[in-house]
Amino acid sequence: MIDAVIFDLDGVIVDSEPVWEEVRRGYVAKRGGRWQPDSQRRLMGMSTGEWARYLSEELGVDRSPERVAEDVVTEMTERYRAHVPLVDGADDVVRRLAVNWPLGLASSSPPRLIEAALAATGLTGAFRFTLSTERVARGKPAPDVYLTVAERLGADPARCVAIEDSSNGIRSAAAAGTRVVAVPHASYPIDPDARERAALVLPSIGALTEQTIRSLD
Repeated sequence: MIDAVIFDLDGVIVDSEPVWEEVRRGYVAKRGGRWQPDSQRRLMGMSTGEWARYLSEELGVDRSPERVAEDVVTEMTERYRAHVPLVDGADDVVRRLAVNWPLGLASSSPPRLIEAALAATGLTGAFRFTLSTERVARGKPAPDVYLTVAERLGADPARCVAIEDSSNGIRSAAAAGTRVVAVPHASYPIDPDARERAALVLPSIGALTEQTIRSLD
C-alpha cells in the first residue's frame, strides 16, 4: 500500500526551471562570471547554499555566496510576484491526489519561494508538510529532503511515491528508497542513470492519476 505522495516543486508543479536558468545565467554574466555548458544540469536540485557557492566559486561571480543567494532569490521573488508559471494541469493533479493520500513537498527552492508559489497556485492547503533543502544538511541528489518529508508524514519512504522531473531529484528520491515517477521537462532531459532509477516515466504531469499511484503498490 502507498502511504504518501511527495512532490517536487520546480519543473513538476511550477515551470520555473527556465526562469531559474534565465535569472542565474544573467546574474553570472553581469557579475563577471562565465556560464558553462553543463551549468544548468548541475544546478538542478542543488540547495540555495550549494548553488550560490557554485556561482561564486566555480563560475567566477564577483560576489560572496551569501550575496549571490540574496540577489538571485530576490529577483526570483519579483518574478513570482508578477507571474508564477504553473505547469498545465498540475494544480488539478495535486488536488485529486490529496483526496486519497497525504501529500508532501520536497523542494530545492528557498522557503519564501515555496510559500509564494503555493499561495499563487492555491495549493498551500493541499500539502501536509513542505520542506526546502535549505533546512537539511545536503541538497539533492542526497536523500535528506525526501527522508525528512517522509518522516514528518509518518510514512515509510519505501511506501512513498515521489514525483520528480530532474536527474538529481530522481537520484535523491531513489536514494531515499521511494518509488519515483519521473516527469521530465522537455528542455532538460534526464540522464540515463536517473531514468533507470525511476519506476515510471510519464510524458506530462497530466498523465499522473490515482491509478498510476496505485499501480506502483
